[in-house]
Parts: sequence; structure tokens; C-alpha cells
Amino acid sequence: MNIKKYLSLLLVVLMTFTIFTGCTNENTKISNTNGNEKIQNEYGIKIDENTVTFTDARGKSVVYEKNPKRVVCIYNSYLDLWYKCGGTVIGRVKPSKDKPVPGSENAEIVGTAGSPSVEKILALKPDLVILSMAFRAHRNIIETLEQNNIKVIALDNEYKDDYFKTVRLFTALTGREDLYEKYAKQVKKDIDNIIQKVPKDKKPKVLIIFATAKNITVRGTDSMVGEMLKDLNTINISGVIGDSADAKVFSMEKILQEDPDFIFVQTMGSDKEKIFKKLKSDVESNPAWASLTAVKNNRYIILPKDLYLYKPNDRYAEAYEGLAKILYPEVFDK
Repeated sequence: MNIKKYLSLLLVVLMTFTIFTGCTNENTKISNTNGNEKIQNEYGIKIDENTVTFTDARGKSVVYEKNPKRVVCIYNSYLDLWYKCGGTVIGRVKPSKDKPVPGSENAEIVGTAGSPSVEKILALKPDLVILSMAFRAHRNIIETLEQNNIKVIALDNEYKDDYFKTVRLFTALTGREDLYEKYAKQVKKDIDNIIQKVPKDKKPKVLIIFATAKNITVRGTDSMVGEMLKDLNTINISGVIGDSADAKVFSMEKILQEDPDFIFVQTMGSDKEKIFKKLKSDVESNPAWASLTAVKNNRYIILPKDLYLYKPNDRYAEAYEGLAKILYPEVFDK
């Protein structure tokens, strides 16, 4: 082989090696980048060394400093979760007897969840306020808080993925990855295990009644309990008895027509006597009520508030299991 051919062959080998090495490096770069993005952007939450970026219920992207020291929370379900995730507060709203939050007893009371005092909140000079977009009173004070350079976490949790996302946010802020594993990843595994055991050959019909001292309405799958029941392979008759405009209206005629296998009742309000009086006058006193399959089979069930009205939070799997035992006792209540 003459020198010219040798050099040509060497050049080809070198070019091939360079191309291969370049491709390998590029693939490694992409893989590493994707890996980092997965770690840094779980549930769309960007976690840096000192900050956490989160798109809140307003659709607004907000950057928060990690480890906030002066926190006020004006919704008890979020307060419960904030403490579970390693946080503390200097201010809170009036506690609920049905859902106490251990550790928060000495925090300053800044009103009620339905009527927080912005003056009392500002007096505490917080660096962060956690609130719920479900309350008009909360929405109304956001502008004032932000004008005073107070960061706001505006949440609107309704479904289980909202819960997991909030745990990711809270534990990122407190730096407690161990609690993220415990209260998000493990809870998700437990829920998935329950759903996998649900019989696929059964689809019981269910009705969710929402009762207060003033009103009786029904709930569809677009609610916390509705999602749970949907995941447990049921048919919610409120999706059958009306369109989106009147699906919340209680209609005895339509309920009799659909004849649900199970009736679940959520109650809201502190005056239980008035709530049950309303249920009796508007629902149970109807002569046709006793003819319903669910009523005849003792499947007319009042749900406990701590799991099915308030956010179940770390007890989400327990809430799923409670419903699963009622729906499929042959599988879950052994």
C-alpha cells in the first residue's frame, strides 16, 4: 500500500470515529438534559437550588424562595398539608373541629376561611400566603397582598393530581424530599393498587348528594368524590339525569328513573341537626324514596367529612379504600 492510499484510509477511519463520538456525546447530552428536566420540572414545577417556580391556579408563573420563614395559610386543608410537608405558619384561619392541624395551635388567627382579614394578615408581615381560589374572599385579597410584596400561592385543588402537584410544590419549598416520597409517590402507588383490584365486569350506578342546611344538590364526576367513584368503575347518574347546566339540580323524578345502586351523601356545615332536617324534608319524606334500590338495600350512606368533604390529603388512599369496601365488599372487605 503506497503512502497516498494509507493516508486516505487513515482519514476515513478518523472521520468515522469523530462522527461516532460526536453522536454518542450528543445522545448523552440529550439524555442528561432530559433527566435533569424530569427532576427539575416534575408536575411542571421548576426546582432550582434556591427557588421554586410554579404556575398557580390563576395561570400565573410565580418564583418562590425556598424555606419561607413567615407563612400565613388561610385554608385549613392546605394548612394540614403544609404541615405534613414540613412547613410551619405564623398565621392561620379559625381551626375546624373536624380537621385539627397539630402544631399550628399557637399561630395567630386572621379570620375564617370564608372571611380572612387582610389587615391582620398584613400586620404579621408574611413573606408567603397560601390561599384557595375557590373562595371569593381569597381572590379579592390577592392584589393587596402582592402590592405589599407578599408572594401568594393560589391553589384550587379538586382532583388527586392536584394533590400530588401541591405536595411536590410544598416539599420543594421546605426541602423535604423524604416527605414527597411518603405523601405523593407512596400514596399514588396505594391508590393505583386499589384501582387495579376493582372488578372490571361490574359498573354500579351511584348518586352523590351534597347537603347543607339550605340546599340539596347532586354532584357529578367533576368533583373530588365524583373522581374517586369514577376511578372505582361506577356510573354517576348525575351525568345521565341532566346536561352541564342542570346536573347539580336534585330531581326525585329523574333519580327514580335511573334508580342508583348506591347513594352517597356529603354534608357541609356545622349545624348537623339542620342539615339532616333538610335531607328529611326534601328527600327522605318523599313516599317514592323508600322504593329506590339503594335505600331498600341499606346503601344510602352519609360520608364522613374528614375524608370526603375536606381534602383527604395524605389519607387519599384511605378515602379510595373506604368507597371500594362499600362498592365491592367481596373484594375489599375480607
